[in-house]
Amino acid sequence: MSRSPRRSGRRSRGFTIIEVLIATAILIIAVSAMAALAAIMLTRGRQSRYMNVAEALASEKLEDLNRWNMYAPNICIQTGDTTEGSLTTNVTSNITCPNGVATGTVSYYDDVSIDFTNGGTCANASFGCFSETVSGTSGGNSGYFTTYHAPTGVIPGNADGTPVFTTTAPTNLVFHRSWLIEANTPVTNVRRITVRVTLTDQSVKPGVTTQMSLVRQ
Repeated sequence: MSRSPRRSGRRSRGFTIIEVLIATAILIIAVSAMAALAAIMLTRGRQSRYMNVAEALASEKLEDLNRWNMYAPNICIQTGDTTEGSLTTNVTSNITCPNGVATGTVSYYDDVSIDFTNGGTCANASFGCFSETVSGTSGGNSGYFTTYHAPTGVIPGNADGTPVFTTTAPTNLVFHRSWLIEANTPVTNVRRITVRVTLTDQSVKPGVTTQMSLVRQ
């Protein structure tokens, strides 16, 4: 009779250890699931922030293209062509508009970098400036045009109010834009302009790409 309590005690201790192991395993699984969920939420939040910027840049480019006269090289479609530009490759073309007067070399793509800065051209040291740098050409030289927007509403730049030009590439995040102009789409005598914007930072997963269109004469 004296041995039964000892065996019962050993069984009781054995069951307690198993229960602890099971509880520990469940806790590890729960913590791992919570950590994975937190990582997904952070990733999605980062992607959403960049997607908002990409959409704004697409809208900005559409507005820029929409302001041109239909016979300007930036927006016209040459005789015999049905499209100008591309959404998948970087296209630069020598354009002659149908009226035979307007001609020019047009690049149907650019790169845009945005940042917050102070000092230098942005004299607002207290609040800084929002800067937007766009790739382009000046005097036959490839480089970057930067426009600064101060919180006061002032747009500091060159003395004549034009963006600051430099050959130094920006080091922060870059968005690549490309656009396509289609004749008689979706109906005759109108053209459709489509802009595609892609974040070039491959570390953002899933990648950020957006596309917008407008129709005009």
